[in-house]
Amino acid sequence: MKLLLIEDEPSVISLIQRSLSVSGYEITVAMDGKSGLQMASQHAFDIIILDLMLPVINGMEVCRKIRSSGSATPILMLTALGTTENIVSGLDAGADDYITKPFKLAELEARIRTLTRRGKEPEKTKNNASSQIADLVLDTITKTVQRAGQPIDLTATEFRLLEFLMSNQNKVLNRMEILENVWDINFNLGTNVVDVYINYLRKKIDKQNSVKLIHTVFGMGYVMRQSYEDPK
Repeated sequence: MKLLLIEDEPSVISLIQRSLSVSGYEITVAMDGKSGLQMASQHAFDIIILDLMLPVINGMEVCRKIRSSGSATPILMLTALGTTENIVSGLDAGADDYITKPFKLAELEARIRTLTRRGKEPEKTKNNASSQIADLVLDTITKTVQRAGQPIDLTATEFRLLEFLMSNQNKVLNRMEILENVWDINFNLGTNVVDVYINYLRKKIDKQNSVKLIHTVFGMGYVMRQSYEDPK
């Protein structure tokens, strides 16, 4: 398992190297954003661990550039900035997951395993490539979404959230279920990242349509169903 660690704190680098090397990871280290971006573009990695506060080029911009190059390598952001705004910004930039410092090594390894496993899952979905509700169609192979035949642009996180909602049509999903299945590992439950992303989807999917598909069930969570009622 080849891992690129883009991090400028020697103590964090040493900690991760000692822990993950024992677990069989082959670790390449870049101590600034520019060299990290070069390594990511020139070599193949199974996963990238990316700090946000980096010299030369910050981690957010590194993440955007990696994604704009067409790379689908899983990116785990590692940073001391743990507010909802920072989490959402990191995920919007193209990160697949987010862990805040200080962190437990066991949690870091669990998230790495989850992200690398997720990267191998598309092969399993070929027999069930698309989901549909009303005139909304999601294709898991081409990673595309259309409503009434019109394409809808989604980020990777928005796509995973919509896929989870559509695979559980008519079922009320609480925030914990959504966190565990879309982000895999629980974020700080004091954040409202789920609500933020639900609102993102509503703006893209429901705002211009009379038939609303994403609904709030007060005190319980969210449900995807076909209805003529406005979502609350």
